[in-house]
Amino acid sequence: MTGAAEMDDAATAFACPDPSMRVLVANRGEIARRVIRSTDAWGVASIAVYAEPDATAPFVAEASLAEPIGPAALADSYLSIDALLAAAERSGATHVHPGYGFLAENADFASAVVGAGLIWVGPTPELITLMGSKIRARSLAAAAGVPIIPGFNDSQDDDALAAAAERIGYPVLVKASAGGGGKGIRIAHEPDGFGAALAEARTEAQRAFGDGDVIVERYVQRPRHVEVQVVGDKHGTVVELGTRECSVQRRYQKVLEEAPAPNLAEATRTGLRAAARDLAGSLGYDSVGTVEFIVDDDTGEYFFLEMNTRIQVEHTVTEMVCGLDLIQLQLLVANGGHLPIAADHFDRHLRGAAVEVRVNAEDPWADFAPRIGRVEQLVVPPDCRWDGAVVQGSEVSPHYDSMIGKLIAHGADRDGALATLDRALGSMRLAGLTTNLGFLRWLVAQPPVLAGRITTRFLDESDLPEPVDVSAAALAAASAWFASSDTSAPRSGVWSAGPLRLTPAPIAQTVAVVQNGETYTFPRTELSPGSPADEDAGPGTAESDAPLAVTVDRPSRTCFVDAGLATFTFAVPTRSERWAPSSAGRSVAGAVVAPFPGLVTDLGVAVGDEVEAGATLITIEAMKMLHPVTAAGSGTIAEIRVAVGDQVAADQVLVVFAEAE
Repeated sequence: MTGAAEMDDAATAFACPDPSMRVLVANRGEIARRVIRSTDAWGVASIAVYAEPDATAPFVAEASLAEPIGPAALADSYLSIDALLAAAERSGATHVHPGYGFLAENADFASAVVGAGLIWVGPTPELITLMGSKIRARSLAAAAGVPIIPGFNDSQDDDALAAAAERIGYPVLVKASAGGGGKGIRIAHEPDGFGAALAEARTEAQRAFGDGDVIVERYVQRPRHVEVQVVGDKHGTVVELGTRECSVQRRYQKVLEEAPAPNLAEATRTGLRAAARDLAGSLGYDSVGTVEFIVDDDTGEYFFLEMNTRIQVEHTVTEMVCGLDLIQLQLLVANGGHLPIAADHFDRHLRGAAVEVRVNAEDPWADFAPRIGRVEQLVVPPDCRWDGAVVQGSEVSPHYDSMIGKLIAHGADRDGALATLDRALGSMRLAGLTTNLGFLRWLVAQPPVLAGRITTRFLDESDLPEPVDVSAAALAAASAWFASSDTSAPRSGVWSAGPLRLTPAPIAQTVAVVQNGETYTFPRTELSPGSPADEDAGPGTAESDAPLAVTVDRPSRTCFVDAGLATFTFAVPTRSERWAPSSAGRSVAGAVVAPFPGLVTDLGVAVGDEVEAGATLITIEAMKMLHPVTAAGSGTIAEIRVAVGDQVAADQVLVVFAEAE
């Protein structure tokens, strides 16, 4: 886990409260690895639990002990309280750390852990219950004197909610009372759209959290998402560790986070920190948690959003600027220890700024659809911290979240942290898997990000760059393959391909590269970046004006091209192999195909239905998100080839339309 040592060396050292503890991590992926790193630093035993698809995952190998908990289905593994408690009993666990997601904010799970005689690494089940309902949390925040956004939650009657929306004034936000992570949230811009927004929010909330209750509240036009880290112990001490900016979001999922939050008026900054501390103090909060706020960027007003009673994905940036190990703090206070940091720790020990981006297995050119695959090469810059779920050779499956890691940069100030992150993203290689690394490179170069003037609507209002043509990427792959063909060259490595010109050579040597079944063939030439094109070259001439970084792995005869927002993967066939274009990855005429692997959760149409363009035909669940599959045009449904509960593969035919007369 590159970069871990840098954090640990600089962090405040906490004494282990109990060397005999055995900590079961009721989670997976990068958060499991993160918890294991902290227990390892204390010499304390860690216990991983894993579903069948995770049997060979890095977090399983790194734990002191690993226990299987069932098949891929979440309900039978990571969401099964019985399976987790059975694993705890088999392994002799003394503590249970829930990480984030899954059952981390499930009061029933916390109660079951305590009831089994184990130590729950988190706040009391009663506190989880209180703050798990956004309706109840709003009341508690108001009672603590924390500003709350104008809203309504007195009734779940449709007409009462619609009337409240009229009183509050459009646009309004309809959001799930339970849970988090951006699920169960819709915006209604006008009365005509309220009914649909309410139905969609309720359906998603019921599915994600088992609770369809919602809140209707004012939608701030220029909102910033700012949060404050709090830590409390069981002796009444509560401290806050400053602000984090989490406004760069897509579909209510955070993409980039930083600490401290930039460009806040002093009154807003001090008000946020005091409000978070007051709320946590009024609750007797006794673990690590986060109080989240909406800040109106126009006025500086701030309003309570919710409180997360667990460690956050973005806890890393707070660790970097405070020099603290928040996982060890969680374990220490769970064990009954006194909080070993002062109330003014953040102010006295603030160390510059830190910025984090979430690296996801998704395709930015396909509306950020999740992708699966194998990590063929992973190169992480040494001057950044990498909290990753994967290593070279890891398989990313369709069963779980698309986030595969977080890249965190630290600097003496915000500009320095961003500059380090920019360089790191430019040199990081995560080949063989479609990721959002290219999108992140684009993101950190945007003027509003550099200036720290971001609202949660930034990405919705931004136009992404045009995709790089696949022919240009193929040219870069072919030229890099040429450049690496010298027998003295390393068997694998990274070649930078600048503006290129490739023309036929006198000797008819060629190289073919294949991507998604399409073959691109180029004649061999002595080529260097920026070499002039031959105007009389004739057929076979290709060129690229965009600088593209290429990773070549000769043993597997594969080239990976970082191009714009995506990474192309090209196979290089041998002379004896026959390659021909195929229809892999293409839509089938007269039909709708699955854009990625997933589980069919809903059928929105029946055979014989006439639909218009944009109508939702089928809903697929992939990587913990619901994705509607819509009609590209109007037509009549002739066949439906899947049923609810079916697991589908990418490009599998879902719906067939009747042929037009």
